[in-house]
Amino acid sequence: MTALPLPPVPEPYHLPFHYGALHNIGVDYLVSPGPCRDLLAKRHPGLAVALFDGMACVSLNYQLYFAQYPGGGGITQEVEINVIAHPAFAEDRLPELNYGQYSRGYDQTKLLGIARMHVLCDNPLAIDAGRRLYAEPKRPGWFEAELPSLNAASVRERWSVSCRRAALGPDGLSREDGELFAVEADLVGLTPEAVNNTPITGYGTDEEGRLLAGPLDVHDTYRFYALDDRTAERVRLTLGERPVGAGGAESADEAVADLDRLIGTAPAAGVWTYQSPPVAAHNRPYYVR
Repeated sequence: MTALPLPPVPEPYHLPFHYGALHNIGVDYLVSPGPCRDLLAKRHPGLAVALFDGMACVSLNYQLYFAQYPGGGGITQEVEINVIAHPAFAEDRLPELNYGQYSRGYDQTKLLGIARMHVLCDNPLAIDAGRRLYAEPKRPGWFEAELPSLNAASVRERWSVSCRRAALGPDGLSREDGELFAVEADLVGLTPEAVNNTPITGYGTDEEGRLLAGPLDVHDTYRFYALDDRTAERVRLTLGERPVGAGGAESADEAVADLDRLIGTAPAAGVWTYQSPPVAAHNRPYYVR
């Protein structure tokens, strides 16, 4: 077998890409595999849907991250809509897992990964990098988010993320009216588990139809919240209304339609969170005299 070349790294980018800080919430839904198979065949024909006790898994993944560059720093927000999948040829190499085992990082082959269906992002540079480096289906969006923070009077495990319409033009990203979707998670009182579920393999399919994989290492454990019939109501997903005639391969409204098709009214099965620890603290002042 001939060895495959590495995908190119176009200028001005360098890999690996190092995060200076990361704040992240993911919500998983166990759903009927049929719509996931249909969408995967359209977007990533080299992948097959992963099954957990006969169910597929759709994952919403919000990230707020900081990166430092030679000329300064940048802050980015983005959300991914993913189907958990694996290379179609590799099914016999995978262990048999249920969702609880998968979410706790039992798959050490790392063939189970996130097949990105849609990625919405508020940073033009990150949109370009995601498209060119990782073949991400990345388009503009902007966000209103409330996250647990040490810089608040009380730190409570509540998350709220609203993804909103945006456009990308010569002058950069412009915000538009209208909410695409929102997810809220109230995890107060729930007991999380520390799980080692990275590196996370992210799959993309480039314009030539080639399947590529890019691992994301997070250098600490995630907090995982297993949900059941009693606690699933702690997570709420709200879809915005699509304008009449909306749609098309380059429309963010397609993300809303796919969320409706893939998830529908399915309850959340699990939540995983990560927040970078603080590296410094500017303390309360005191009077000298």
